Amino acid sequence: MEKYLYLSINILTISFPLVRSFEPKIHFARKWSALFPAIVFTAAFFLVWDHWFTVMGVWEFNPRYLLGIYLFELPLEEWLFFITVPFACVFIYEVLKYFFPKDYFQNWSKPFVYVLVPFLVGFGFIHLDKWYTSVNCFVGAAVLILHFLVFNDRFLGRFIFAYLVHLIPFFICNGILTGGITEEPVVIYNNAENLGIRIWTVPVEDAIYSMTLLLMNVSIFERLRAQKTIPSFKS
Repeated sequence: MEKYLYLSINILTISFPLVRSFEPKIHFARKWSALFPAIVFTAAFFLVWDHWFTVMGVWEFNPRYLLGIYLFELPLEEWLFFITVPFACVFIYEVLKYFFPKDYFQNWSKPFVYVLVPFLVGFGFIHLDKWYTSVNCFVGAAVLILHFLVFNDRFLGRFIFAYLVHLIPFFICNGILTGGITEEPVVIYNNAENLGIRIWTVPVEDAIYSMTLLLMNVSIFERLRAQKTIPSFKS
């Protein structure tokens, strides 16, 4: 049954948000026409990145915990990851907007950009010898800049809130994938290409990676939702 571990994590990740998508108060299913194009576009970008790093040996996948189905050298479970995780994360983003109508982090939005972007760029240049660290920092900074240029600080406060909340399930799921409860990791990182700093068993760079993944999905989701004039919770 070990070979179903990564698949099981994907199923558990999406199961609760999927079932609750039809909840009358949240109406998350009504926003799928904006959500799924955002997921597909973002997944395409991250899968190219994922494939590149897999071929380079920045990380690899333990066949012990996989079904054994591969597409472009990536396991099926990894493809599903870029569907299930963004779906769950944007669900968190939307649910928080419903239960917390006030944007508590609005005042943190611009400082968040002004501080984090220079930090990521500088940190990336300092660690050019480590592929995961440097590319992670540069991509994260680029996505954050693009979001800010398009939306200014309109959605950043709510994004920050969702990002902080999502860190709880993020560390649980990634902790399992990186060997927190198993004999061997599901995803094996080459520590020569990262800082070697772990939170539990999760490389610290994963927190930036997850931020970029969530922000890209939210950015495209909000852009498409505005174009499609999809109703908000108040409608």
